[in-house]
Amino acid sequence: MKKNLPIIIVLLISVFCVNESKAQDPIFSQFYASPMQTNPAMTGLFNGKFRFSANYKQQWNSILQSKPYRTTSAGFDMRSAIGRNDFLSYGVTALQDQAGVSGFTRNTGAVNVAFMKQLGGGGYRSADQYLIAGAQLGGGQFSLNSEDLWFSTQFNTTTESIDPSMPNLEQINQNTDFFLDMSAGLMWYSVFDDNQSLYVGGAIFHANAPKFSFIDSNGEETLDLRWMAQFGGEFPLNDQLSVLPGLIVTSQGPSMLGILGANFRYTNRDWREVAIRAGFWSHFSKNLTVSENNMGVQSESTSFGVPTYTVSTILEMGRVNVGISYDIAMNRLSQPTNNRGGFELSFIYIHPGSRKEKVKCPKL
Repeated sequence: MKKNLPIIIVLLISVFCVNESKAQDPIFSQFYASPMQTNPAMTGLFNGKFRFSANYKQQWNSILQSKPYRTTSAGFDMRSAIGRNDFLSYGVTALQDQAGVSGFTRNTGAVNVAFMKQLGGGGYRSADQYLIAGAQLGGGQFSLNSEDLWFSTQFNTTTESIDPSMPNLEQINQNTDFFLDMSAGLMWYSVFDDNQSLYVGGAIFHANAPKFSFIDSNGEETLDLRWMAQFGGEFPLNDQLSVLPGLIVTSQGPSMLGILGANFRYTNRDWREVAIRAGFWSHFSKNLTVSENNMGVQSESTSFGVPTYTVSTILEMGRVNVGISYDIAMNRLSQPTNNRGGFELSFIYIHPGSRKEKVKCPKL
């Protein structure tokens, strides 16, 4: 396979996809470092016996200094051989997302299962190819602290100020009922002898349209279905330097988000390999603007912009990968935030496996 061909494929796909991009589910900027949250089909996608991953993101601290948005996730997965070259992967994952003054919190957990089917490779062939089908079954619950919110009935017209001691006349539960959540994904990848790799995948989240409500115990609100598409790979530039481009596009309800960029990876190529990555990523989002004319008639318009850029670095030390990234707010977000978006940390530990437990996998 010609070395430039995979790069051209990824870049062409990226050009056609980045024009549509915002999501309501929390999305990590280092999506490649939170595999089971990104796509259920990425369960077991590593070269080792088992993997532990953890992610933490904090953002909008410049606006909400006392209660910034915080997202934390953790996952554990492993793989078992089925037959000669196929594998069954399974894992567990959990996420907590806290947002805003109300302390709105999403707590979710899930069990992932994936089947890895070898399509080609092994022996003296030049490439290993796998098709992976993954499923996720989990559940979640939303909560908030309504006492930290104020309503129009608590506005004191005499003092022309908000009086928290006044009754808000609202019947709001602190927690929603527990809901079941189902998701599924697919991924194809190929790893070549010269350390090249290419992968493409997609997933659907909230396929069962879970219902929830802070008022009605039967649930009046629906968690919108979200779809996701991803592309990426690794392409060597020389013996020690390679580039890992990536793209993720996801849509949920009226929102769309796309993240496009690349990490450059430098390695010492020693038997105790140490490598460092550094990259730059652009976030593309769909913006919905509501305007009103002189007659009081409202109209909506859609546009696309780049609200955030991300700079990232990852240190690979044998079994452990540690990553840090920072989001730089742009456009209309730059002035109220002083260009400060948020920082993100990632940690991955992969335990070495025996020869039978190892599988050629792309670097994410």
